[in-house]
Amino acid sequence: MKKLSPLLILVVVAASGFFLGRWIFPGDAGSDPAATSDEPEVLYWVAPMDARYRRDEPGKSPMGMDLVPVYADSGGETDPAVVWIDPVVINNLGVRTAVVESGSLPRIIDTVGYVAYDESTFNHIHSRADGWIEKLNIDSTGESVERGQVLFELYSPTLVNAQEEFVASLASKSSALREASANRLRSLGFGENQIKALQKTRQVQQRVRFYAPNDGIVAQLLVREGMYVTPAIEIMSLGQLDKIWLMVEVFERQAAWVEPGQRAEVQLGYLPGRIWHGIVDYVYPELSPGTRTARVRIRFDNPDRSLRPNMFAGIRIFGTAVPDAIHIPQQALIRGGSVDRVVLAEGDGRFRSRPVVAGIESGDRIQILSGLSVGETVVSSGQFLIDSESNIDAEIARMEQAAGADDHSNHKQAE
Repeated sequence: MKKLSPLLILVVVAASGFFLGRWIFPGDAGSDPAATSDEPEVLYWVAPMDARYRRDEPGKSPMGMDLVPVYADSGGETDPAVVWIDPVVINNLGVRTAVVESGSLPRIIDTVGYVAYDESTFNHIHSRADGWIEKLNIDSTGESVERGQVLFELYSPTLVNAQEEFVASLASKSSALREASANRLRSLGFGENQIKALQKTRQVQQRVRFYAPNDGIVAQLLVREGMYVTPAIEIMSLGQLDKIWLMVEVFERQAAWVEPGQRAEVQLGYLPGRIWHGIVDYVYPELSPGTRTARVRIRFDNPDRSLRPNMFAGIRIFGTAVPDAIHIPQQALIRGGSVDRVVLAEGDGRFRSRPVVAGIESGDRIQILSGLSVGETVVSSGQFLIDSESNIDAEIARMEQAAGADDHSNHKQAE
């Protein structure tokens, strides 16, 4: 078992603003006897840069560096995967630990999204006859309109001819002809009030008015005054803000956690401290090819219209909890290329790296599927320095064992 290398300790302490005249390691002749009486026995001294260079007493390595003591563990043997650190150094490094816990772990998804119109409330305004927009009462996108408000006036020869036919049918004694003429007006977009007014006044309107079918916001305005339009051309679209959608991006690894009906909370930067509560309305079946994320739609009531389209929002979705999960603080996990690991605190200044299999992330906690037991203690701060030292020592030990096996094999072949 090897002690944390002096070079790494010196870097950490220098960065923290501490200054010591010299490092006092357990076993040094200048250390306090009362503080070192319970320290482990020094087995030998080794060069920091060459583990094969060993001496029975302190000194200098061939590179001019101070030799580092290697201590015996409780069994009298060394374990290169274990790092021993003096309690004073632990305090200077700011090492903090946490206990491995077990319990229900909610699947909490923290993500982002943007506010959008509820598309089910959209009204797309078209003319049912071709003609020219003589007057446009809407100036720009974003205007508020009320039900029954005049949106535009259209001159259309088709609409003029239909009115003239209806007025002519009124003089006829044939009720079937009058009804047929009225139905043609309805099919061209005339409202009942407009038909009644025409029946009463019998005056043909050269410019026919088109009215807003409901309250809303002009989401799109695609024409200007004087333009020629046909039934295929969308003139404008009206959206409502009393109910809105929130379009959310969820990482691929979390896509299976989201289901319709789950509770969600939303916060926006322009109104800090206020939380909106909504329900997951729909999970889209496809992932975005560019971002590799799943799209989720959340529906919200918006009576005061404080949520506006294209606003950026932070969202938290509460998924189904995982029962009886073993979990640790998320910062205690060291992510590796192929293996994740944690640093165990074994007591008396001893630390060991251990590989683990990580599960879901939930807030500041992360599930551990294997590698840890409830009640064990892991390092949650300063673990990267300890882990790097432990892994270096373990790798040197494996190299020495491999070299020794090769020497033994070569010796056998020579015989």
